[in-house]
Order: sequence, then C-alpha cells, then structure tokens
Amino acid sequence: MNKRLLNVGLIVLIDMLGFAIIIPLLTFYAASFGATELQTGLLVSSYALMQMLSAPILGRLSDRYGRRPVFLVSIAGTFLGLLILGFANSLWMLFASRLLSGLTAGNISVAQAYIADITDEKNRARGMGMFGAAFGIGFILGPAMGGMLSQFGFAVPAFVAAALAFINLLTVFFWLPESLTKERRTELTTQTKANFSIGALVAALNHPKVGSLLWVRFGFAIAFNSFQTVFPLYVLNKFGLGAQQTGYILAYLGIVLVIMQGGLIGPLSARFKESNLIVTFLGFTLVGMIGWAIVPNIPLLLVAMFPMAVGAGSFNALINSAISKAVTRDEVGGMLGLGAGLESATRVVMPVLASYLLGAYGPSTPGYMGSIVMAIVVVYAYVNLIVKNNSVVE
Repeated sequence: MNKRLLNVGLIVLIDMLGFAIIIPLLTFYAASFGATELQTGLLVSSYALMQMLSAPILGRLSDRYGRRPVFLVSIAGTFLGLLILGFANSLWMLFASRLLSGLTAGNISVAQAYIADITDEKNRARGMGMFGAAFGIGFILGPAMGGMLSQFGFAVPAFVAAALAFINLLTVFFWLPESLTKERRTELTTQTKANFSIGALVAALNHPKVGSLLWVRFGFAIAFNSFQTVFPLYVLNKFGLGAQQTGYILAYLGIVLVIMQGGLIGPLSARFKESNLIVTFLGFTLVGMIGWAIVPNIPLLLVAMFPMAVGAGSFNALINSAISKAVTRDEVGGMLGLGAGLESATRVVMPVLASYLLGAYGPSTPGYMGSIVMAIVVVYAYVNLIVKNNSVVE
C-alpha cells in the first residue's frame, strides 16, 4: 500500500472525525441560544457559503504552491473555528465559528487532488475509495462521539473536535510529504492562470469531457443536501429524537459508507465501467430518498437509509475519480476545487430552503423535493454518460 496514500487517508479520517462530531449537535446548539428553524438553516448555510467562495481558490493555490501548505492553512482555520465554537456564548459566535471554518475548509478537495497526484488512472478509483472509507469511518465515530459528549454540554464536543484538528495539524506538519515537486510547482505556476471567476466555472461546465460530470455532481448535491443538511431537524420534528439518538443513526449511515468505499468500490470499478456505476448508484440514492420521504417510523427510516448510503457514498468516490481523469494533471486541483465549490453552493441554498419547507409544510417535504431532483439527475446522467458518452469515463 502506498505510504503517502495511508498518510492522507489518516488526515482525512481525523478531519472528518472532528467535523462529524459537530454535525448532530449544531441544530441543538443553535436552539440553546433561541435560534429559529430559519436561523438554524442560515447557520448551516454560512459555512457552505464561505466554502463555496474559498474551495476553488484553495484548489488552484494547491496546484501552484503545493498541497501541503494549503492543508496547513485550512486545518489551522478549522482549529480556530472550533475553538470559537467551544467558547460561544451567543448565536453570533456560532455564526463566526462557522464562517471561519468554512473559509478555510479546503481539506477535502486538496486531499482529493493529493490522491490524484500519487495514483495513476488505473488505481484512481481505488484511491478515491480509500479516501471515502476514511471519510466514512470518521462519519461512523464522529456523530456517535458527539452525541455521547453532548450530555456534558455542547461546548465539550467542540473542544474535542478542536483537539483533533490540532492533532491533524501536527500530522500534516511532521508526516505528510509534498506530492508536487518544486519543478512541478514551477511548471504549474507558469501554466495555471489565477482565474477564479464565474467565467472559469462556466467554461468548466461547458467543457466537452468534464462538463457533464460537473452537472451530475451539482444536481446530485442539490438533491442529497435536501436530506443531509436538515436531517437533525427532520428527526427532531418527525420522531422527536435528540442529539444522542441522531448521532447513532448517522453512525449507522457511516458504517454502510465504509463497507462500500473501503471494500467494494475498488473491485467494482475494476470490473465495470465507471459511467455505468455512477448511474447505478445514483439510482440507489433515488430509491433511498423516496423511502426517506414516506417512512412512518424509525425502523423503516433505517431501511430507507441503507440504499441512500450505498448510493451516495459510492457516487462521491466515483465522480471525483472521473473528474480527475477528464482533465490534465495541471488542472486536477482546480477542477476538483470547482466541483467542491458547486457542491458548496447547494449547501448555501438547500439548508435554508429545506428548513423552510420542513417548518411550513411538514418534515417529509424536503424528501419529496429531493426525490424529484434526483430522478432528473438519474435521467441526465444516463443520457450524457452512457448514451452520448460525453466524458472520458470508462
């Protein structure tokens, strides 16, 4: 096993663990300061807004100056943001924490670019699958830890997450080598224009090979984030669950993610075309979203979440692998950053929209909306990736 791949997998694991500790708590933390459902949606959106603005820039900067420096800056920002969260005594401090954390949240796209640097096309999906497995393990342990720690107060999980971020900072500083040589960085500095404009995004979406993949990722993110960003509010309003129970359900979701991304994505991608796998797992996610919208109780919710977890986790590994293959190595970091920026854009809008729909029309409404969008994405992906084959996905 590639030692550098193991190192970056460890970094992603620790990063996701710290992030996932906070996920089931933020809704309840905000409520402790009297936040309304709309304000809670805006709190979630504030992180995504900053990430949307910064992710493409951090991706391009990692192309030009190396992955390691951007890792260090982004993790330091996460550490400071979590400290503010732990010391928060008002709603505005929660917002300040999420804004800072979002502004420096370049870890994930830079980690994907790092994996693309150190793997060839044959092993790219396997490398992204390992990334996804580390992501999933963090998602198993994080929500469960957050739920258990929340009984001692909402500040305790925040400080534990900050400690993990500090450990991650030391891990990168002492053990992660740079994946781009000095000569390669000089070459990329010469070749890569500092173009972070809307024009660059439009050009990427119209790219003959990568454009359809970005559109699929964007549509998927719209649908899936109608679920992900309001899930704690959903289970609170529909089933009366608190932070600890919510954490356990999210941990179950993470277990399925690890099984798929850590054990099955590599063999599946070696046997089947990535385009066929992408469409198939989009279909799994659609089935899960429909189930999420209509389930009447917790046992059936867990059943519905199984195909959603299988589909969503597998899709993310495959789509990032495909995007990295659709562009030259010079463009990998920037293009993955643009993809992350598109996804972040949906997490700016969807928490507010889904929270509003949940409060105004009932907890199942975001599920119906997400199911409709996901159905459209499945059809678009089938037509463009399989029928027209508008990508390099094999």
